[in-house]
Amino acid sequence: MKKILITGGAGFIGSHLVRLFVHKYPDYFITNLDALTYAGNLENLTDIENSPNYAFVKGDITDESFVEALFEEKKFDAVIHLAAESHVDRSILDPMSFVKTNVLGTGVLLNAAKKNWTDLSNKLFYHVSTDEVYGSLGEVGFFTETTPYDPRSPYSASKASSDHLVRAYHHTYNLPVVVSNCSNNYGSHQFPEKLLPLMINNIMHSKPLPVYGKGENVRDWLWVEDHARAIDIIFHKGIVGETYNIGGFNEWKNIDIVHLLCRIMDKKLNRAEGESEKLITYVKDRAGHDKRYAIDATKLEKELGWSPSLQFEEGLEKTIDWYLANETWVSRITSGSYKQYYDQQYTKR
Repeated sequence: MKKILITGGAGFIGSHLVRLFVHKYPDYFITNLDALTYAGNLENLTDIENSPNYAFVKGDITDESFVEALFEEKKFDAVIHLAAESHVDRSILDPMSFVKTNVLGTGVLLNAAKKNWTDLSNKLFYHVSTDEVYGSLGEVGFFTETTPYDPRSPYSASKASSDHLVRAYHHTYNLPVVVSNCSNNYGSHQFPEKLLPLMINNIMHSKPLPVYGKGENVRDWLWVEDHARAIDIIFHKGIVGETYNIGGFNEWKNIDIVHLLCRIMDKKLNRAEGESEKLITYVKDRAGHDKRYAIDATKLEKELGWSPSLQFEEGLEKTIDWYLANETWVSRITSGSYKQYYDQQYTKR
């Protein structure tokens, strides 16, 4: 039985990936390692918590002795590393926590793999990263796998550092690795600090919709289940040492997404047309806000046969429907420290 460690598997992207692997590969044993910080939620995994090929372990990837003991005990054949501090705004408020988790934590995992994988055959360290490491695009062009790194925030700098560490371990120690860089994910179970669930939740409760600057920043949006499917394909078919960009071929200005959300939500909530758009509130732009991201996923499409499965409008409707049907899930995590953070980021700007 192949033994796989997935880090950060109780978070947004990780929980989708863990469920996919547990259901699709009964001959794999999946260990889900998560520190269960604010964005990690075991409610994301209730449907698989009793599966015979699954186990959850609570722990911190920066704890070197703990991670090494876990590797020695479980004898992992592969790591899919998603655990990360992952929000630009939070990185501006607290950059050192991003350095600790994203850089040191990745180094701890790499060291544990290097120490325990004396035989490197059939081993793989898969590092999941972000398009933000590439910096900011102008009006034209796309990020490719060979685009030079130019991170602009503490978050993207920490992820860029972890990417370099992974590649360094490959070149220095021959550790078998692959890296993927993805665009903005959306879908169910996403913590409501992110744009889409934040706006959906606020529209539901007729609260202001805070938009940074003029809302003209452009992002490429990727359905989270398509991302999980891409990771699956890269894990099984990707070439060791290679990087694969995962994007939705789906660029939107932030303000245009907010308007679209408002229109869809008004229909679903039986509100008058334009009612939710009155909630849009422009707030001071965040520091170092990159203008545009756009991923060229041609390599992944041509070499490994992956492509997005949904049009954005269809995926957005599915996302909205999930949040409307799961208000209890949202209400349980939008309390306490999250409220304090929200007030600091948006209400008082």
